[in-house]
Amino acid sequence: MTVIQDREKTIATVCLSGTLDDKLVAAAHAGFDGIELFEPDLVASTLSPKQIRERCDELGLDIVLYQPFRDLDSTDPEQFERNLRRLDRKFDVMAELGVDLILVCSNASEDAVADMDHLAEQLRAAGDLAEQRGMRIAYEALAWGRAVGLWQQSWEAVRRADHPAVGLCLDSFHILSRSSTIDALAEVPGDRIFFLQLADAPHKDMDVLQWSRHYRLFPGEGAFDLVAFTSDVLAAGYSGPLSLEVFNDVFRQASPVRTAIDAVRSLGSLEAGLNGSRPPQHIDVAFVELSITPTNLATVERALSAFGFERSATHRSKSVVAWTQAGATILVTVTTDAAEDDSTAIAAIAIAAEDPSGLAASAEGLNVTALPRVVRPGEADLPAVAAPDGVSIFFVSLEPGRLDWRRDFVLAPAVETDTGAGITGIDHISVTAPFDRYDESVLFYRSVLGLRTAEVAEYPGPYGLVRSHLLRAPQPSGFGVALDGPLLRRGKWTPGVQTPQHIAFTTDDIMGTLSSLPATAPMLRIPANYYVDLQARLDLSDEFVERLQQLDVLYDRTADGEYLHAYTTVIGSQIYFEIIERRGDYRGRPLADGPVRMAAHVAARRGMSR
Repeated sequence: MTVIQDREKTIATVCLSGTLDDKLVAAAHAGFDGIELFEPDLVASTLSPKQIRERCDELGLDIVLYQPFRDLDSTDPEQFERNLRRLDRKFDVMAELGVDLILVCSNASEDAVADMDHLAEQLRAAGDLAEQRGMRIAYEALAWGRAVGLWQQSWEAVRRADHPAVGLCLDSFHILSRSSTIDALAEVPGDRIFFLQLADAPHKDMDVLQWSRHYRLFPGEGAFDLVAFTSDVLAAGYSGPLSLEVFNDVFRQASPVRTAIDAVRSLGSLEAGLNGSRPPQHIDVAFVELSITPTNLATVERALSAFGFERSATHRSKSVVAWTQAGATILVTVTTDAAEDDSTAIAAIAIAAEDPSGLAASAEGLNVTALPRVVRPGEADLPAVAAPDGVSIFFVSLEPGRLDWRRDFVLAPAVETDTGAGITGIDHISVTAPFDRYDESVLFYRSVLGLRTAEVAEYPGPYGLVRSHLLRAPQPSGFGVALDGPLLRRGKWTPGVQTPQHIAFTTDDIMGTLSSLPATAPMLRIPANYYVDLQARLDLSDEFVERLQQLDVLYDRTADGEYLHAYTTVIGSQIYFEIIERRGDYRGRPLADGPVRMAAHVAARRGMSR
């Protein structure tokens, strides 16, 4: 475990959208200590380098790095001399900016020097120039560099150059995208690591240059193990800032303030991982709250009743009713604030934890704003925050006490009934994450709730590619949140539901559960073509497929087990339910069924179901 405190946090201006002043204001507002100044931002700015320095001083920002300087080395001696003159002019700019460190990238052109001794000689000459000007050079291996593409090669060049003004820049993307290990970093003197740049990324099998320029993410939003990577760099003796350099097309179109806040949260989460401080590991879902308009209330109540839920409690002061079956609780809140008369939405989830106050404090430490709430005397003052997808997150206790949400409810009179349908609990909720906040949402659920990625996939829907990211609590069969959304911005051409949400219930016997439902249960009809294909694909018996089709159950089988599930139609504007039975050790979800479900929902909305 690497414990760090008060480490300077900086961000490259290329991470943010807008003009340079927009970026500086956003970085300062989010709480960054400094910036890496991306040269194209300076070139396009109306401010002189001196004025940029003054503006940063006003905002309390240090300029810690000027970047990038490309194609320093050259096989042509005359070209190399021109490159040195170009570098010297950059030092003039840096002097006005008040920054003494420049990032020099390995050469990606055909003119790159391949001989290591020759490259070291040219780096030494650049180091002499830098030393004369009171500057330093951080040399970085680009993953697509022609002769130097690995950090080990960049270190060998720096080691042979043997100049006090020439050191290493380590970039997590360039290293981890090449699957390079940093075991040998322990052999590098810590004072020779001049700078550290951090970026996460999803796993992609594509050209590394395009991967780097368009798909980088902030730490905690992708698939890289940045806690282990950063820990190794710090253990080697690096003492500089933790700095973010993320090239991402979405971030560069989104609000710079919101992106900067997300960025500083990612570093807070990374620091928590480095320090070994994590949210409580055992969490569960206490309830899911639906917000319903009055015109839709009866429809929702009929659906819950059909599924075997019973009214178990009523809120003491608000129009909220708890519906319960075994380990599943749904709160139904009547609202008049919705823009549409038929609005239905997942308004909140309650996360039950052993230390809910500590979980809320961790969220606050990650720059997550607490939700203001009206709490009447005697009611539980539950801490709450808003997820980027708009769902409120309440933190409640597992046991009776101050943060027990049940204190606010009056239990309904006990009635001896046998109306349960076999639903045992809530497996996960699914929400449509806003396009511009999708990666932010991933980070939120990972960092604030401690959920872990269980599955990441893309599949073709009727109206375009859908990406899906399932996160789960780490305990076995832990509660999950599925973030679904269009891979690209989606316009109005969506005759189905643009932003669906759903609650997935568990059962031990889906056939028995569905057979017990009344005819009024709003089950989604699945087309016959699906079952013809299913039987051919998995070589299932006629009797089994016929039973699946009778109950509109979708099915998948792997070497680990089976997955059976069924859906309701969309209730109101966007909500539907799912019932799941897992057999054996089946993990994840049968995403190939997604397009079938989406098309069936469209058909149901158009009145075209079989």
